[in-house]
Amino acid sequence: MCRREIAFYQKRQGAKAICWENVASADGAPPADDLCRDAALKRFHVRTPDGRLVSGGLAFAELWAAMPGFGPVGRVLRMRPFVWFLEIGYRAFLPIRPVLQRFFA
Repeated sequence: MCRREIAFYQKRQGAKAICWENVASADGAPPADDLCRDAALKRFHVRTPDGRLVSGGLAFAELWAAMPGFGPVGRVLRMRPFVWFLEIGYRAFLPIRPVLQRFFA
């Protein structure tokens, strides 16, 4: 499911300006000094242009803010209180994600 979703974003305008890293297919090495592979596999992560590492709902808002077709929505959703609701939704989605992955496999 993640691969499909990321593939969707990678086909969008502006995606070439983003450095995409598939941690699942990595050789087991940590993706970054401040992020272990296990943590990277459990949540969606984005490094912002200023170097901050964010995850979960905020990571999606940052990704959307960086992409031309999603920019306005992303910029709004990364503000409080919207980002809190986005994170609540993201956390609610995590437990059902494995079921959905099996369904879509």
